[in-house]
Amino acid sequence: MIGGLKTTLCAFAFAAVAAPAAIVYAGTDDTEQSAFREAVKFGFSGEAIQGGVMIGDAPAGTRNLSFDGETVPFDEDGKFIIAFNRDAGQAAQLVATLDDGQTVKKFINIAPRKWKIEHVSLNRNGRTASEAFKRRRAPELAQINAARSVKSDSAGWREDFIWPVKGRISGMFGNQRIYNGSPGSYHSGIDIAAPTGTYYVAPADGVVTLAASSPFSLEGNLLMIDHGMGLNSAFLHSSEILVKEGQQVKRGEPIGRIGSTGSATGPHLHWSMKWNAARIDPILLTGPME
Repeated sequence: MIGGLKTTLCAFAFAAVAAPAAIVYAGTDDTEQSAFREAVKFGFSGEAIQGGVMIGDAPAGTRNLSFDGETVPFDEDGKFIIAFNRDAGQAAQLVATLDDGQTVKKFINIAPRKWKIEHVSLNRNGRTASEAFKRRRAPELAQINAARSVKSDSAGWREDFIWPVKGRISGMFGNQRIYNGSPGSYHSGIDIAAPTGTYYVAPADGVVTLAASSPFSLEGNLLMIDHGMGLNSAFLHSSEILVKEGQQVKRGEPIGRIGSTGSATGPHLHWSMKWNAARIDPILLTGPME
């Protein structure tokens, strides 16, 4: 199970779920009804929090599962993953459709987080990207989007995630600057400062979906790994990438070396994660760095 899911599920985050009355059959005694209700409950580990990830157990007999209207795949044992974007709203809904056509619904209350917001007296109005940058950037974004669309059968999403490298954390997920009242982009990952050439490893099993052959304009030497079920990692600014596209990697295996390629002021590893379209906080998967 994912390491950052070691934290106990907050009691306030979820209301108890009872089976829909329509599928509690008449003529059964209290013990049978209680057992049936228990069988059609969702199970969870993790936190319902902005930037968070949860591993779930679908109710017995589930044939289809959706999260806020989008289909969610699940394993044969009913395990699935969902995640909450940095700016997720207050609530979400899971719906399981059972083999008999009945549905089980779960409303999830999403806890907000207090992000570090820095107000800067700097006028950024009128700053636009040059045409030359746009021409270079377009194929880079196409490669990134293609890599994120890969759906491998990796089971890395079910593992305890580890830190790809240990070092000084120089940037936290979710931090944001406000320029004279105009918000800039928030920090999409976590930055770990370490000397150039330091090895970093795969935080969990996965399949390499992108290993840049030359530095991208912003990300530098970019490496991306799919952990399965829509969960993926991106590693930016590498001085060297040690794996190839399509290669399967194991948790703890060296996959690259830290650098300062692309838009970076010094050597560090920028590690970002997404579940489908949701940007998530890696530290909630690993737990604090020891």
